[in-house]
Amino acid sequence: ALVVVGDQKGRVGFGAGKAKEVPEAIRKATERAKRGMIRVPMKEGRTLHHDIEGRFGAGHVVLRAAPPGTGIIAGGPMRAVFETLGIGDVVAKSLGSRNPHNMVKATVAALSQCASPRSVASRRGKKVADLFGPKREKEVQADV
Repeated sequence: ALVVVGDQKGRVGFGAGKAKEVPEAIRKATERAKRGMIRVPMKEGRTLHHDIEGRFGAGHVVLRAAPPGTGIIAGGPMRAVFETLGIGDVVAKSLGSRNPHNMVKATVAALSQCASPRSVASRRGKKVADLFGPKREKEVQADV
């Protein structure tokens, strides 16, 4: 069983479980998913900060930030990841493998690379406004 868990506030995890009985497999998968949750920074609490690509095996996904009202445009297992994560506006495309396990793992790998402008600025020892230049300074202040 493949299970995706999240709090709809920016945390998500996935797990796989095997057993002779289905309920036992789901229980094991849920346990593993809760143990391996990651935090994903969200822009305005509804979308990603930037476009990201993720890979796992032959699974390759492209995740793009989207304007308000777009909704979740994603296929199959990726939709479950975004819904449990709490992202409301995103455009995602799966390339390569159609295997649900690889799609979920590639999506979570991509989401783990996501960084907010504030975290990038602190890592580089700069101010958030310095990352974007003088033209977009007012726009960036609203996002942070």
